[in-house]
Amino acid sequence: MKLKTLSTAILLATVPMTGAFAAALDRSGQSIAAFLQPGNYFEAGISVLDPTVEGQEAGTSATTRDINDMAGDYYFPSAALKLQLTDNFSFGLLYDQPFGADATYKGNNVFVANAQDRILSSLPITTSAIGGTTSGSTSVEVDTQNLSVILGFQPTEQFNIYGGGVYQTIKGNVSLRGSAYSVFNGYDANIKEDSSTGWLAGLAFQIPEIALKASLTYRSEIDHKLNIDENASLAPVLGAAAGAIGAQLGGLGLPPQQIGAIGNAIGGFVAANSASGETKITTPQSVNLDFQTGIMADTVAFANVRWVDWSSFSIRPYKFGLASEAVGPLVQRPNGFNLVEYSDDQISATVGVGRKLSEQWAGNVSVGWDSGAGNPVSTLGPTEGYWNVGLGVQFSPAPNYFIAGGVKYFMLGDAKAQTGAQAGGNEYVANFEDNDAIAYGLKMGYRF
Repeated sequence: MKLKTLSTAILLATVPMTGAFAAALDRSGQSIAAFLQPGNYFEAGISVLDPTVEGQEAGTSATTRDINDMAGDYYFPSAALKLQLTDNFSFGLLYDQPFGADATYKGNNVFVANAQDRILSSLPITTSAIGGTTSGSTSVEVDTQNLSVILGFQPTEQFNIYGGGVYQTIKGNVSLRGSAYSVFNGYDANIKEDSSTGWLAGLAFQIPEIALKASLTYRSEIDHKLNIDENASLAPVLGAAAGAIGAQLGGLGLPPQQIGAIGNAIGGFVAANSASGETKITTPQSVNLDFQTGIMADTVAFANVRWVDWSSFSIRPYKFGLASEAVGPLVQRPNGFNLVEYSDDQISATVGVGRKLSEQWAGNVSVGWDSGAGNPVSTLGPTEGYWNVGLGVQFSPAPNYFIAGGVKYFMLGDAKAQTGAQAGGNEYVANFEDNDAIAYGLKMGYRF
């Protein structure tokens, strides 16, 4: 059966896009498969994702507008080096980009600035009416990079106990535009690159003779404390027009108590834009379970299960947080609200079969599922999980190196999109249905 060599001939050379389009901000899947290769090993890979995410504004069909494809194409590289220092000790360096986002809204909808956008969604006061101007569209870009340094101890051929440190960087930009965001229309946040550290630990077990290999890996959350450049462009205009707004509200017949509450909210919103302070962003902890085993001659079955603690994740930039506390009482959020948050943890699973076709060729097929991180979801990433199918192929010109490539098709879950002010409730501003994505991957590996 030659199962002892199948794990290197088929599975560990599969397409480098375990996550690609996963829940929340998850991208790479944070695999450590390269570290569990036998002997000395190096690999480099790249994945490219082309999603289509379209939707429609919330409301009746007579008044809603279409939302064109808002999801950007993106790519993310990966690389790994594993050295077997002695019979009992191994060392590894793994590079990936675990979390990210790339989206820009287009067209004529609630996520694109318009002179007639209401500054308070329940009141007929527009940006142009108070002399304010906003332009452009809602967009988000988040990039992270991880470098994991791992040391493994193999007390026997079957067991591998490993752990190490993780160096992580994060940066990004967010722009909120359009009537969906009320007074936050015109808000910008620039997250300058910040670095921090975390750790990982795990245990692997193998029986090479039957190509059985299992591993369980935990990665810690990583705290970033940084100063974000923030600006709400409507704040100074609102401050200058506060008196006129109060008079206009009185003319609409609103009671003095409600007018006073709106005036206090505007005052707090304006003051928040001049404040400064530190923001904490914590990337989530996760657990990966990987398993493979030979099932017949030249054939191996494999599975991956991943859990990510997205329900504990949120982003509340400092100025945004103060501003949300000021206007929160108007929308039944007296403690303010987050820019981004998720209600559920992510669970994903991939199962498949790999087969050696000849001395130089091998292939695999897989099916994947992702739970998503709750629904409704953030307007900055409006999908809920997926189903996918994948096909991979590997060519080995010589026993010590290979080239592998493949493709995955994702059927993205339907989702309702909420702003931060709506999170935790049933209200939503848009609905996204019948979306999909296609991913391509290429990887090269070398054993020495």
